[in-house]
Amino acid sequence: MILSKCTLSDILSANVNLPALSDFGLPEKVLQFGTGVLLRGLPDYFIDKANKAGKFNGRIVVVKSTSKGGLVGFVEQDNLYTICVRGIENGADAEENIISSAISRVLDANGEWDLILKFATSPDLKLILSNTTEVGLVFLNEQIDRSVPESYPGKLLAVLYERFKALGDSAPELVVIATELVPDNGKVLHKIIIELIACNSLEDKFTKWLEDYVTFCSSLVDRIVPGKPDQHLLNAMEKELGYTDNLLIMAEPYRLWAIEGDQSVADLLSLEGVDKGLVVKPDIEIYRELKVRLLNGSHTLASGIAFLAGIDTVADAMSNKSLRQYIEHVMQREIIPAIPYAVNSKQAEEFAMKVLDRFSNPFIQHQWINITFQYTMKLKIRVIPVISQYYNIYNKVPEHVAYGFAAYLTFMTAGEVGGIVYKITDDSLDYISGIDKTNFVSSVLSDESLWGIDLNAFEGFKLAVERYFSYITKNGVIAGLALIQ
Repeated sequence: MILSKCTLSDILSANVNLPALSDFGLPEKVLQFGTGVLLRGLPDYFIDKANKAGKFNGRIVVVKSTSKGGLVGFVEQDNLYTICVRGIENGADAEENIISSAISRVLDANGEWDLILKFATSPDLKLILSNTTEVGLVFLNEQIDRSVPESYPGKLLAVLYERFKALGDSAPELVVIATELVPDNGKVLHKIIIELIACNSLEDKFTKWLEDYVTFCSSLVDRIVPGKPDQHLLNAMEKELGYTDNLLIMAEPYRLWAIEGDQSVADLLSLEGVDKGLVVKPDIEIYRELKVRLLNGSHTLASGIAFLAGIDTVADAMSNKSLRQYIEHVMQREIIPAIPYAVNSKQAEEFAMKVLDRFSNPFIQHQWINITFQYTMKLKIRVIPVISQYYNIYNKVPEHVAYGFAAYLTFMTAGEVGGIVYKITDDSLDYISGIDKTNFVSSVLSDESLWGIDLNAFEGFKLAVERYFSYITKNGVIAGLALIQ
């Protein structure tokens, strides 16, 4: 039995959160650019939850903009799909199966552009969402009235201009939220739209209309949504559910959608309060800082250690007492006290506990080798500000961070683990490989082109990294952890 509107009544499992038939009659209020699993597993998850609580009361028209994938699965299943939540929350196993009816239609931009423009003129439309990846938020000088615009900002401008022409000053207010993984993504998108308006020589009245009726919001999304699980796990899930779902996705329990907006935005969206993971605040920088420093930073610092220890996945590392302790200590003792932002310590500690739950999730097979991708750049962005702040406060070596740096240098130079050669994907690899090994650690740490700062200027940091680098080389990365625990 394939999941569809007609087969909902045949689903007998008590472990499935089903939509009400009345949800299918809700008006279309959202235009979403992107069919990806992150959108379906996070923003669309919140919208579906709000609908089931009788709050948002609106469905989503999705725009498929790429040639990748087809629409057959959505058509066959009446746009229904299952979100299987699996993982650990507050130290306990968490499991939930939700059939989402949030999506009403999926339209192909290349073949159904006229329908998309028609929906743009609907008075019910109140929210436009996007997740077109980082490369989607780019300026492309194109005319929006000649055919289907190539870029996402071009498509968005065409939609907004069509709405302006049809509704003018009678248009209800509209919120545009970007979810791409770019800092200030909403501001970046708005800036591109303003540039495109000039390139298309659109009238000043439209620019004024845009200022009065459309609000661009930045947002931060944080949830691991691997998508469809492997065949073995999928078979087990479908047996438990009692139906086949070709659109099924898996997601971790943790979820955060932080939207930058004032109370008027919160009121217009009418989503706040539906779930603790959805927040609308005038300033969302704290959420970015917690994620970048505690989640991403500890990931990056531990990646070289775990990989050199022969541990494949993050979840496996959490079963290793020494590695788990390293991750706990680097977060609690060095990152939390030195986050370069005014952070409430209790909030940071609670977030760190959630990070440990997320890292321990056995359903998320996150490979350490993938986390080492662009290792140097990640350290610069995620960790260097913490080192600077730590020295500003304590003026001493953050030993766990120094050990993480030593593991990074070992990873970049070893080239093999247990006799197996591994691939290093880092733009700085050739440069680092060419540095003379006589004064290797000092040369790397002092290079401001890599770090934006001379790390040797921090008293004791170079000596600590040299000591750990030498110890790891002779005794192994796990044995070296005993020096700092």
